[in-house]
Amino acid sequence: MNYLSSQGLQQFKNLVGIKFQLYNSLFTSLPFHRIEKTGILLSLLLIYCEDGYKKKQSPEQIIEEFFAKHTNYVSERDRADILFRFVQYVERQVVLFDALEDASFKEVNDMGGVGTLKHLVSEVLQFNKEDELKMKLKDYSVRMVLTAHPTQFYPGPVLGIINDLSKAVVENNASKINMYMQQLGKTPFLKKQKPTPFDEAISLIWYLENVFYHSAGKILSSLRAEFPDAVSPTNPIIKMGFWPGGDRDGNPFVTSATTLKVAESLRGAIIKCYYLDVRRLKRRLTFKGVDTILNSLEEKLYNNIFVPGHKTDLSAREILEALNQIKEILIFQHNGLFLHLVDNLISKVHIFGLHFATLDIRQEGSVHGRVLQAIAEKEKLLPANYQELTPAEKIKILTEVSGTANPSLYEDPLISDTMESLGVVKTIQRYNGPAGCSRYIISHCRGAVNVMQVYSLFLLNGWKKEELNIDIVPLFETVEDLQQSPRIMQELYENPAYIKHLRQRQNTQTIMVGFSDGTKDGGYLMANWGIYHAKEELTKISREYGIDVIFFDGRGGPPARGGGKTHKYYASMGKNIANKEIQLTIQGQTISSNFGTTDSAQYNIEELIHAGISNDLFSSLKVTLEPGEAQLFKEMAEISFESYTELKNHPYFMQYLTEVSPLQFYSETNIASRPAKRGTGKMEFKDLRAIPFVGSWSQLKQNLTGFYGVGTALKYMEEKGKWNQLKDLYHNALYVKTLMDNCEMAMKKCFFPLTENYSKHPLYGDIWNNIFEEYELTQKYILKLSGKHELMADYPVEQLSIQMRERIVLPLSTIQQYAITKFRKMEQGLMSPPMKEVYEKLIIRCSFGIINAARNSA
Repeated sequence: MNYLSSQGLQQFKNLVGIKFQLYNSLFTSLPFHRIEKTGILLSLLLIYCEDGYKKKQSPEQIIEEFFAKHTNYVSERDRADILFRFVQYVERQVVLFDALEDASFKEVNDMGGVGTLKHLVSEVLQFNKEDELKMKLKDYSVRMVLTAHPTQFYPGPVLGIINDLSKAVVENNASKINMYMQQLGKTPFLKKQKPTPFDEAISLIWYLENVFYHSAGKILSSLRAEFPDAVSPTNPIIKMGFWPGGDRDGNPFVTSATTLKVAESLRGAIIKCYYLDVRRLKRRLTFKGVDTILNSLEEKLYNNIFVPGHKTDLSAREILEALNQIKEILIFQHNGLFLHLVDNLISKVHIFGLHFATLDIRQEGSVHGRVLQAIAEKEKLLPANYQELTPAEKIKILTEVSGTANPSLYEDPLISDTMESLGVVKTIQRYNGPAGCSRYIISHCRGAVNVMQVYSLFLLNGWKKEELNIDIVPLFETVEDLQQSPRIMQELYENPAYIKHLRQRQNTQTIMVGFSDGTKDGGYLMANWGIYHAKEELTKISREYGIDVIFFDGRGGPPARGGGKTHKYYASMGKNIANKEIQLTIQGQTISSNFGTTDSAQYNIEELIHAGISNDLFSSLKVTLEPGEAQLFKEMAEISFESYTELKNHPYFMQYLTEVSPLQFYSETNIASRPAKRGTGKMEFKDLRAIPFVGSWSQLKQNLTGFYGVGTALKYMEEKGKWNQLKDLYHNALYVKTLMDNCEMAMKKCFFPLTENYSKHPLYGDIWNNIFEEYELTQKYILKLSGKHELMADYPVEQLSIQMRERIVLPLSTIQQYAITKFRKMEQGLMSPPMKEVYEKLIIRCSFGIINAARNSA
């Protein structure tokens, strides 16, 4: 362990570990029924769980024995009541831990260390790379796209309390801490109704206003201050994207009206931020000549927020002109006094414009085919036999369409709304600027025809070819789709109409790749190999056709969904994979855990910026993996894929997951507007969304999506005499080392004693033992590869954080498994049914604390 790691670990122990024990005692004063007794009993239950699992007891045995020996509760209802009280208590312990971690972020992490802006500045100056930096920053940027995927189990009010509690902890204000803990005790964690897409948007706009607005502005201002000539005014380096209200894929509740309403809210929110900043400026810039400009700007901003009919009265250019005028006066007449405040606001306007974040539209690929078929049948704008044509014949017709379709003619809301959404884009661009809505993403893109369908739908909805300022973004996710993606893009690059469209878009093509469905489909290593190989091939073919390709990574929280050490992934990319921009989704939990405060957001944004610049300016890495290394990785991926596929094809695989985990209750958690699975009817693997799939394994404490097949692949390489090559690959290729580090993180959150009672189950014993044996095998070989004695040894702070969090929620995991066992017995008629609904609620409630404690498990 190096000095900085050791220092960070000591700070973590002092500021999080010790303070948690200290403030935890405040829970006894929370306004719960018989709270003191609850706290004492919960401590006893935790010890009982730890001892019980060592004795190989099941969750049911542990809970039943605990009740028999330490309470007088006999009836099922009384026992369930105390279990609910335990859940409430633990939920709030997790919130306290989150708040303490957030509060200690600056002390635990080196804010000026490797990967930060300060480090980048020192590197650039040390190696005289100012000119190279200027060239790089002409078109380099980091785009973070906030999504409302169902991984955020904290309701809005609780997130607000975490924020306030963190500040109180930083201030060491005991009375405030006590007050917020009491507020926490009275604040419900369960959402009684599903949020609407608009509710989700408003929740995420809070982060834009309170976190990203400040941290992004600060970063850009600092960079401009150090290298004034390097940062182009036309390329602000940091860009924000937004999916709530625009993402229609599988979400029937997102309509064109929602999209417009969200766009208006984004515009209103950023103007409000500018208005408040201008008000603050007025308190400092009280000089002659400046005050009148500020008053005029303040009035315009105010009118745009509060006075109807003034929406088109303002543009980002106008705001910048006023601020630059003020800047000039300050420089030439007032010795540059308070110039840094004006520069900071100018930086913010460059980043956020009047749109705050670009609202992406996303829809599933097959929907566009349905819409075009409906148009062919009703409006004759396409041949009547359109549906029977080959993909090549369809593409030819789609590039030549003319006329305007009428959405009001269609009764099917999916068809009419898909058409209306294309018109809405124009409206948003008029008010929020071209960056307000400029991308259309196609999920499950299976061919060039899917892209050309969207292209033609824009034309059929009143857009002219020469005015189509929209990027059409295909999304490739499954193993097969990733393999086919280079062929699909080549077909598009050879299409005269499409290539002409790309010429209008600065010869740039954005391609989205998804980690979640890839892992669900092919397992951890194959998903990552599939994405790596696809990116390499897509870069090569795009360059051949003179196209700059930009990769947009659909990432979730856990390693299984592309989370983990994200900045190291980007830092490991060689010149064989396009790195003009870094674009990634930031989903649910990851927003609050990695970007929940201005400190953590600044640190994580700086790491992303640094990753893309450093591997261009300071790395001699020509390729991410040399041909021999790539072949080795491919071999491992194929072996792991066989292993994962064998498990996935087990006749009881889905039944095991459905029966043993809380999977079937996901839709009842009311954490998102989007349904937990595609389609209706029986729970089928193909219909299951990646988030509940991965999240269910994480609640089982088995996390197989982050490691399964890795041990088998490593063992195979050793048996084939390739172990030394593999060690070289691990130590020399940062990309592979990062994948293995993330795998270790997934494994660190496993706890197999929780479900060991299924090891001898007549139906599920085989599956449980397969998963456990693969876990043991993977752990053995990863430690052999790394030369360490324990998982996550390179990350001692995160290792300790996980250990403490997992211990806090051990009673919760035990209660959830106990409730699932009871629920199944009632389903099978082995117990009387009156308590079935109570146990169902208990299962759902436990999910909140378990997922929240893990911070990136869904």
